[in-house]
Amino acid sequence: MSNYKTVDEKDLAVIATFLDRERILWKDEINEEYSHDELTVKRSYPDLVARVISAQEVSKILSYANENKIPVTPRGAGTGLVGASVAVQKGIMIDTTLMNHILELDEENLTLTVEPGVLIMTLRAYVEEHGFFYPPDPGEKSATIGGNISTNAGGMTAVKYGVTRDFVRALEVVLADGTILELGGKVVKNSSGYDLKNMIIGSEGTLAFITKAILRLIPLPKCNISLLIPFPTLAQAIRTVPLIIKSKAVPTAIEFMEREVILDAEEYLGKKFPDNQANAYLLLKFDGNTKEEIAKYYDDVAKICLEQGAIDLLIADTEERSNPVWKTRGAFLEAIKASTTMMDEVDVVVPRNRVNDFVEFVHDLREEIGIRIKSFGHAGDGNLHVYILRDDLSEDKWHELMNAAMNRMYEKARELKGQVSGEHGIGLVKQPYLKESLPATSLNIMRGVKKVFDPNNILNPGKIYCAH
Repeated sequence: MSNYKTVDEKDLAVIATFLDRERILWKDEINEEYSHDELTVKRSYPDLVARVISAQEVSKILSYANENKIPVTPRGAGTGLVGASVAVQKGIMIDTTLMNHILELDEENLTLTVEPGVLIMTLRAYVEEHGFFYPPDPGEKSATIGGNISTNAGGMTAVKYGVTRDFVRALEVVLADGTILELGGKVVKNSSGYDLKNMIIGSEGTLAFITKAILRLIPLPKCNISLLIPFPTLAQAIRTVPLIIKSKAVPTAIEFMEREVILDAEEYLGKKFPDNQANAYLLLKFDGNTKEEIAKYYDDVAKICLEQGAIDLLIADTEERSNPVWKTRGAFLEAIKASTTMMDEVDVVVPRNRVNDFVEFVHDLREEIGIRIKSFGHAGDGNLHVYILRDDLSEDKWHELMNAAMNRMYEKARELKGQVSGEHGIGLVKQPYLKESLPATSLNIMRGVKKVFDPNNILNPGKIYCAH
């Protein structure tokens, strides 16, 4: 795809007529952080970074880029893990971090209207101050809502509340030719033709550029309680999860964790985990309007866990008790990253009753291949986070063993009727595995959709698997 126009001084001059020059980064002005995301090894600098503040600015940039066949890469906070925000074809990068305003809290319709650069932690804190709750809770709280919508982020609360898609009422988007379009609305139900809004969600900036979102809120639960449940083995812990779900206990979150990852987090945070008696743990959260209501749920869960061999049951019913546990869980990614020289990740999702099969497979695989692999994840919704660590392996050996491990894991996920990604997306680096996992007809339909939205293939080219 080398038939794109290279951005030159003339293009800079034109773009500077509708964007303040101080919000344009050109060549040497572009910081190193714009060349990669949180995990992707591949480095590629855009020719120009446009720090936009309105949909009108995005519209003018896309209209110009489309006319001149200049590739455009969207970027939020750069916290992605699959290279979706890396400008592999150079061109223009549109940075949304200045579009960070909360525009409206509609308490009658239970909606929040935001720009795409609003951080998840800012959004959640704002609505909670007003007695509301935005449930999607990805591990990276410094991600932007635009990025979350673009990858259909999930997180820890998906087991009870669902994923980002379930909380997006409407989007304002800019199409490749610069047309500004509103999709959806504040209505609760909508059976009016094809759902274009949902097509944009999870499309990683390949179909349209998100400039505004109307999000669904719910009343803030008045209290929550966490349970930390130690088990002698991870197998016992994971095998307990389907029983918990079948019991209709409705936890807000069910996470699994192993001692070795907890030790990494302790070292990274410089703080001890509240418990050290087990090799594996389940971490559950329940929310509701009264502690009595929640107690009905966790009493049943406690009984199930003890019957399945749990060593203990630790109840965290105050913030002082629960915060250290959840802070440790939230640090897992960075802690594992700090424990090695380089790593790559797999975030497959499998049916909930097959989580244990996949986790046990990963444990056997690391012995068989001879490479360090660490995992944790959302046991309640079948989404695993598996990290393959390079340590001191040579470049050639690292790629050989990493590719062998990845191929085996994605093959196993397909065998278990799972999917390539549960929440991180496909981006640049997961495309070969998506191609193997989907039928040719599905891939052809995806390419057709891409061509309708973006006939010149300027929007985030080289991502997912829908290039011409």
